[in-house]
Amino acid sequence: MIFRLLCLCAALACGGAGNEYAGTPDRGAFQVNRVGADQARTILFLGTSLTAGLGVDPEEAYPALIQTKLDSAGFDYQVVNAGVSGETTAGGLSRIDWLLRQPVDVMVLELGANDALRGQDLSDARRNLQEIIDRTRKRYPKSTIILAGMMAPPNLGSTYTENFRRIFEDLARENHLPLIPFLLDGVAGNPGLNQADGIHPTAEGHRIMAQNVWKVLEPLLRSKR
Repeated sequence: MIFRLLCLCAALACGGAGNEYAGTPDRGAFQVNRVGADQARTILFLGTSLTAGLGVDPEEAYPALIQTKLDSAGFDYQVVNAGVSGETTAGGLSRIDWLLRQPVDVMVLELGANDALRGQDLSDARRNLQEIIDRTRKRYPKSTIILAGMMAPPNLGSTYTENFRRIFEDLARENHLPLIPFLLDGVAGNPGLNQADGIHPTAEGHRIMAQNVWKVLEPLLRSKR
């Protein structure tokens, strides 16, 4: 599968920084080249370095694997990877209007992990995610937003980690969004499925993440047929 960097902004950052899904944030986005792409509907993946695929080849990142699943299943959708290393919910909010210049039929929203790893105020993270949802729906009322749930590391304390987990459940319920309960289910905490930093998944880890997404995405797309 061949990827090309859209001329939307600078190249996606590749660096890491400490114990976070990190790097130098920018506004890059990758899109899969495929026959008939101009007529295909769009699935936008808005997220962190987990979505960007830090440390693995672009074709091994879970959004690219989703494109393969879409093609194999006969779904006419084009994946756009708008993952950025180090992205926070505030960073995603700052990019959303720019990203919404292109049509969005489905958005998979994977943000919040870096907010938690930095110990940021959870009310701000929740508000930013809600604003991203609101702006997307205002621009594309018929679009579907899928929320990717995340968990905070236990060293932040039980109250913080529980409140962080509930952000995604509450937003999904209040906005009637499909929820991926935990994007890293089956991957987090497994040394064999993560790179040396213990945070970013290996290629095999991304395959499991893709399956976690597909379990929610595939039935939704079938219902739209």
